[in-house]
Amino acid sequence: MDGRDLELGELLAAAESAPPGESVSVIAHDLRKRFGAERVSFLFADLMGQRLLRLSAPDEGEWTEAAQRSDLQGSVYDTVLRSQRQHVESDGQGGRLVISPVTNRGDCIGVLEVTLQYADDTVLKQISEAAHALAYIIVTDRRFTDLYQAGRRTTRTSLAAEIQHQLLPSASCCEAPQFTLAAGLVPADDIGGDTYDYTLDRETLHLSITDAMGHDTDSALLATLVTGALRGARRTGCDALAQARSAHEALLAHGHGLATGQLLCIRLETGTCELVNAGHPWPLLLRDGDTETQEIKLEVNLPFGVAAPNSYRLQKLQLHPGDRLVLLTDGMQERGAADADLASLVRDSRAAHPREAVRTLTTAVLDACRGNLKDDATILILDWHGAAVHSDREPVPRPVHP
Repeated sequence: MDGRDLELGELLAAAESAPPGESVSVIAHDLRKRFGAERVSFLFADLMGQRLLRLSAPDEGEWTEAAQRSDLQGSVYDTVLRSQRQHVESDGQGGRLVISPVTNRGDCIGVLEVTLQYADDTVLKQISEAAHALAYIIVTDRRFTDLYQAGRRTTRTSLAAEIQHQLLPSASCCEAPQFTLAAGLVPADDIGGDTYDYTLDRETLHLSITDAMGHDTDSALLATLVTGALRGARRTGCDALAQARSAHEALLAHGHGLATGQLLCIRLETGTCELVNAGHPWPLLLRDGDTETQEIKLEVNLPFGVAAPNSYRLQKLQLHPGDRLVLLTDGMQERGAADADLASLVRDSRAAHPREAVRTLTTAVLDACRGNLKDDATILILDWHGAAVHSDREPVPRPVHP
């Protein structure tokens, strides 16, 4: 057993020289060399967050075993993903089973499972570091292979669902000094055209949530137009107002339908938010210290694509440290979903990480609809921590979530 510290440069060089689908094998080789690890697996959840796919690294010189699927709900892996804490137990044969979260900037990619004969605090710390390195390797390697995307499809995916999924950011959660955000989309039985998006530059956090009219491929194609127009305008430096106009013009010129949406540009230094509301449901806000969730009653402009005189208005919202802002689509509110008291759920899940709060709210809506959504249900939760530094250059304290 080597036991030396993780050599990141050496590990990354090994990952780059291996095929992009062999990320787990690279980590397994490193852990075998340093700690005599016996079995190494990477497990990640399917698109619906219900089942796990296990990728086991073979012993040196052997062929990889076929991927295995198992239930996620109620498992120890579910606990590790929720808590983001390493789990250690006996492997039943005199050794130790170590399960570590594989996470990148708050995005839970999966878990690393390692079986070995000996694991003190130093070894456990280095296995955690290896899991963190694996997250970065997978984020890089999945650009070059369908292995991880294909593994997340445990049921048949329709064309509309495939289009919708590809419109979403590759990570549903992001952590930064100024904020933490997480989003979730529960698709209807007949895809309903929802999307969400975010990106972060040096000065601004851009957020959007949209809902294209109709269902199935028609709504997915409208959503493609809207998302493409918004991203194209955003990447040329446009503010929320110009982005809204771009989406509107794209639907007028190329689409045969409408889409609602909210577009936000948040200044990282001040928390000042400029936004456009194009016919979309009002956001919810839970301010630090408040006991009740409030609706932000924005002025409502016409949806994108309405062939009528349409002037979008830029509105402002000031975020304060400790604020929780919730963006949602009407699928979270209408029909059977109305039985879920979203305002109370937002309040009651205040202490949870946005990632877990999203899971709580989408599960409540799915349960209220008895598993049969008539429209997509999408939610984006933003926790605003404040500017990265105070005027005296002291770091801003961030909330600690379980």
